[in-house]
Amino acid sequence: MSVLVSILGLGFLILIHEAGHFFVARAVGMNPRKFYLGFPPALVKTKRGGIEYGVGAIPLGGYVKIPGMHRPAAGDLDLHFGRGIEEDATLRRPIDELRRLLAEGDYAGARQALDRVRETLDESRLSPVAFKSAERGLNEIDDALAPDAYWRAKTWKRVAVIFAGPGANLLLAVVLFAALFMAVSGDYRFGFALRANDTAVTATVDEVLAGTPAESVGMRAGDRIVAINGRPVSPDDVAPTIRASGGRPLRLTVERDGRTVDLPPAAAEKPQRYGAGKSTWEAVRVTGIVTKQIGASIGRLVTGDGRDEISSPVGIVQGSSQAVEQGTDAYLWVLGLISLSLALLNLLPLLPLDGGHIAFSLVEGIRGKAVAREVYERVSVVGIAIVLLLFFIGLSNDIGRLGS
Repeated sequence: MSVLVSILGLGFLILIHEAGHFFVARAVGMNPRKFYLGFPPALVKTKRGGIEYGVGAIPLGGYVKIPGMHRPAAGDLDLHFGRGIEEDATLRRPIDELRRLLAEGDYAGARQALDRVRETLDESRLSPVAFKSAERGLNEIDDALAPDAYWRAKTWKRVAVIFAGPGANLLLAVVLFAALFMAVSGDYRFGFALRANDTAVTATVDEVLAGTPAESVGMRAGDRIVAINGRPVSPDDVAPTIRASGGRPLRLTVERDGRTVDLPPAAAEKPQRYGAGKSTWEAVRVTGIVTKQIGASIGRLVTGDGRDEISSPVGIVQGSSQAVEQGTDAYLWVLGLISLSLALLNLLPLLPLDGGHIAFSLVEGIRGKAVAREVYERVSVVGIAIVLLLFFIGLSNDIGRLGS
């Protein structure tokens, strides 16, 4: 059951991400063509208001199809209509005309030529495979030539639509953290914050708050908590053990600079419960701390030191399912961490990630003209290779952890 809850939670985060793209695109005049959770083939789908909604059979993400992400190019025709021309030569003339108009940048004329291609296609005798490819090509080019195409929009609109996905995940993380601060701020606390990685809280102290029991017993940032009152604890056990102390003295054992240190006993305090404003501020502060830690992890990865900190969806589901077993508070905290991680990952300036599209939109806005399609394709190949490499590194880490 905990694994199922974890998978549903991950699906919810993806849904929030895609909903960000979807609603902002509609708000700025780009009418999405599809909104899917998961990737095709579709398990279920329906069409309303010209938009196809569906659930895909491959549960590895989701997508919103925004029309005309790229300026249409003459080379697109070879991919979609090459086989059709081989099977029926009557397609060659209207396709060549469309090719010429696209190469010249006459998009108004290209839309008219596209209608002639459609008429010829309807009268042709193509195999089902060739016909389906040509029909898909017609739809793709029609979307790219539409007035609401992405590439036609102003730079700020394009950036807003792309940033809205990671932005929705970032906002959700802040909301979850704020709700947790409001719910648990009245519990017994020792006065330190634990460091977090991309999927869960660790047992390493990230910050010691002034005027708290943690400061009075000499706890330091970087200490790793290994036991409370002589009993070994895991990272997930630290906060619940302190909350359950009821104000009784606690003796924490930490690892510091390679040696074990028994801190003097001290009682946890029960602070006043946070209101909405204070909780929101604390949520923003924690979001900043975690963002800094994730950024540092990415920096270590570049130098080759952070390989073991990467997780794939397998590890994310494993970590969140363990949090489910720890209780609602722990699970919502981990869900917020995953949402924040998704936001930051997608903002990396790599195509096909959102950060890559934002970077190219800004470059095109500054240059005042589009970047050549060939550049997009080459950068995308590099970006996809890096993303796949990270995925397989994370997967190997997760398999190793499962095996041990």
